Amino acid sequence: MRKLTHAEIAENRKKIETIRASDRLPVTVIVDNVRSLYNVGSIFRTSDGVLLEKLILTGFTPTPPRKEIEKTALGSTLTVPWEYVKNPRDALASLRKSGVKVWCLELTDVPCPYYDLEPADFPLGLVLGNEITGVSKEVIAECDAALEIPQFGIKQSLNVAVAYGIAIFELSRIWRSNRSSG
Repeated sequence: MRKLTHAEIAENRKKIETIRASDRLPVTVIVDNVRSLYNVGSIFRTSDGVLLEKLILTGFTPTPPRKEIEKTALGSTLTVPWEYVKNPRDALASLRKSGVKVWCLELTDVPCPYYDLEPADFPLGLVLGNEITGVSKEVIAECDAALEIPQFGIKQSLNVAVAYGIAIFELSRIWRSNRSSG
């Protein structure tokens, strides 16, 4: 085994034109009141990694173009479809109106482990919340269910971009494994 060179990695990299025509993961992520530009950039980069259908940035979440976002996004703001909607509840209503079930990634009294979703749960919406306060009570009240990442140490939460990475790659695995076996 050896580490691939940058040139070898670049050989397998898709082109932007190819990405736009690719089959995307049928998940729309609502990013609500995430304050860190670096977390937003990381969320974009992770979203590109799973070929996410769309990001909706809401509340005071910063939007591209910003050099701090690009520092961690590494160009993925050009490959991930996104929009800004001031009120997250408007974004939720729009998704639900189109028949999409909306989940929040949050600790609630009725959790569902992030790995328990099934292919029938797609397409879906996923709400991410603020680094300190999480998803607001008002937004949780409008969600259909909550995904949780079980924690086993003394801390009961993860950084929003880290939690998103764990959850969205598992959702991608669930959806894509069903497509390849079906």
